[in-house]
Amino acid sequence: MSAFLALFSSLLWGGADFLAGNLTKKYKAVAVAAVSQSFGLLCGVLVILFSSSWLAPNLSWDGYLIPGVLAGLMGFAGLIAFYAGLATGRMGVVSPISSLSVLIPLGVAIFGGEKLTTIQIIGICIALLGGFCASGPEIRGGVSAKPLIFATIAAFGFGGAITLIAKGSQTSAIMTMTTMRCTTFIVALLLLARFRTFGGFSKKDLPILIIIGAADFFGNLLLGVATTKGLVSLAVVLGSMFPIVTAMLAFKFLHERLHKVQYLGVALAISGVVILSLG
Repeated sequence: MSAFLALFSSLLWGGADFLAGNLTKKYKAVAVAAVSQSFGLLCGVLVILFSSSWLAPNLSWDGYLIPGVLAGLMGFAGLIAFYAGLATGRMGVVSPISSLSVLIPLGVAIFGGEKLTTIQIIGICIALLGGFCASGPEIRGGVSAKPLIFATIAAFGFGGAITLIAKGSQTSAIMTMTTMRCTTFIVALLLLARFRTFGGFSKKDLPILIIIGAADFFGNLLLGVATTKGLVSLAVVLGSMFPIVTAMLAFKFLHERLHKVQYLGVALAISGVVILSLG
C-alpha cells in the first residue's frame, strides 16, 4: 500500500509540474504558485468537511501544526524557485538538481534509525540514479548561474517540506497538508497584495490552475499517508520518481526529444522500483 501511494503521488506531482512549467512561460512563477496553491487549500477544506477528519491543533512539535506551517513555507519557496527555473527553459538543469531533494528526507529517516536491507539499499540507489537521469541532465555546454540557483533553492525547499510532511503525518496527514495550504494561501495573499495583481490569468487558465493545485495537494497527501504505512525512506524515494512523469508528458504533448540518458534513466528507475518491491 505504501509503495502504491508513493508512486501515485509521483504521477500527480509530475503532471502538476508539467502543467505549471508550461504556464510559467506565460505568467510569473509566483502568480502560478500562489493561485494554484489556493485551489489546493480548497481541496483540503473539502476533504476535511466530507471526511469529518478535523483535528484540533496544538503547538507541540509532535503535532501537525508546526510541521505543517514550516512545510508550507519551505514547499512554497521550493515551488516558486522550481517554476521560475523551468521558465528559463533549462529543464535539464533545474529538474535533475531539484530531484535530489529526496536525499534530505532520506538521510533524516536513515539517521533517525530506519533499517534497510541490502536489496533495499541497492534498489534505492538504482531508483535515485534513474530519476536523476530521466529528468534529462544537461551534460554539454555552459550553464548560467540563474537556473542553478533556482534548482538549489527548489531542492532544499522540497526536501525540507517532505521531511516535515512525514513528521506531521504521524499525527494527521490531511490536517498537515491543509495546514500547508493554509500557510501558502496567507503568503499568496501577501504577495498578491504586494504586487497588486492576481497574475493576469484569463478564464481559460482557471481549469489548469485548479488541476495543478489539486494534483499537487493530493500528491502531498498521498505521500504523507505513504510515510505512515511503511518505511519513510522507501516512500520518499518512490515519491521522487515524478521527473519521469514530467519528461514523458513533455515528450508526448510538447514533442520534446528525449536524450539517450533519459531512456537509460527510465529503465533504471523502473528497475529500482521493481527491486524495492522485491525487498
